Amino acid sequence: MQPSEPPGWSEETSRLFMNYARYFVPERELQMRIITGLLSALDGPALILDLCCGEGLLDELILDTFPAFTLLGLDGSEEMLQQAGKRLARFGSRFSRKKFDLAGMDWRTPALPPAAVVSSLAIHHLTGAQKQALFVDIFGMLAEKGMFIIADVIEHPDETGRRLAAEDLDESVRKRSLELDGNTGAFDFFQREDWNIFRHLDPQDIDKPSPLFDQLKWLERAGFAQIDVHWMLAGHAIFSASK
Repeated sequence: MQPSEPPGWSEETSRLFMNYARYFVPERELQMRIITGLLSALDGPALILDLCCGEGLLDELILDTFPAFTLLGLDGSEEMLQQAGKRLARFGSRFSRKKFDLAGMDWRTPALPPAAVVSSLAIHHLTGAQKQALFVDIFGMLAEKGMFIIADVIEHPDETGRRLAAEDLDESVRKRSLELDGNTGAFDFFQREDWNIFRHLDPQDIDKPSPLFDQLKWLERAGFAQIDVHWMLAGHAIFSASK
């Protein structure tokens, strides 16, 4: 299978995300700091694998924070990878990039086992069964004592949870729009384009979030230990597990 974006994702979607993610992703900078803080548990030189690295913002923080780390960024979007390459060119050989299909199998047997696999806002594009298979494969590819860190959208199993998540996400985007621009233009776009996943989730769309509790159980079933949740807001969560 040729590497590609998730079904329904296009390069235009990538451009929109790069333009608006600073508004739409709750506490984006804090999320990146939490992920980077979790990686501080690793000792010495380490290879980090980033699933769906986007334009490389998280990878830049990781490489700046840990001079001994190297990082391979994978993404399905050529435009994302190009932007990541430009942003991270100053790191030279410490950063490499490759196009891939998250649901594919060819990248799941790396030549070198990574010390950590990180993923932000990507795994929710997989079905529940695909997530479970991915967790098993990540466990198998990781180095001993390796870490798997996920930042993602989660499903709320009842209407009350979805309603509260939708309201919290609206408020997060509205505040961010005012904070960055002094107006609600980005929030207005967010509402006009029905971007709130908790209010406008289409079962036929590319978004297939799963409940957090289910994913924690799937990690345990895959063999992981030290499974923990580190942050949660507006239907987004950061959780991790170790081999």
